[in-house]
Amino acid sequence: MKKSHIIALGVIAIAVAMIISTLADASTYLSFKEAKELAEKGNTKTVHVTGVLPRNAKGDPVGLRYEPSVNPNRFEFLMTDSLQAQYRVILNEPKPQDMERSESIVVIGRMNLEGDYFEADKILLKCPSKYNNGELKTDEDGYVSYGK
Repeated sequence: MKKSHIIALGVIAIAVAMIISTLADASTYLSFKEAKELAEKGNTKTVHVTGVLPRNAKGDPVGLRYEPSVNPNRFEFLMTDSLQAQYRVILNEPKPQDMERSESIVVIGRMNLEGDYFEADKILLKCPSKYNNGELKTDEDGYVSYGK
């Protein structure tokens, strides 16, 4: 075999190994119930859960708890997933900016069975677009939308 063939095979083998390792770490989108079932089976794999903040009649989010004077790296909040299950989420980082304005939230982490909460490593927020014309409105279920 020529040296160029050996090098090409080596590069291909490294590429395949990288793809396989990436797939092994790939996270999936689940509900809180599915994340809890996964944790009960002993799987500590990172998962994504999509949801919204529960809101009161005025449209303000409820269940946010952030006390920077006590612990600036602990933020707790309630989140309702797509199946309407509500869980407490704890993020060991400061509260994200514009959390109250978010339309939807994706939390990345794992379920903590001992404390019965979701332990988030990262939070992704979908905030209202600045390009939408109209005002922020809340429907009877507490979901925020833009109206004209």
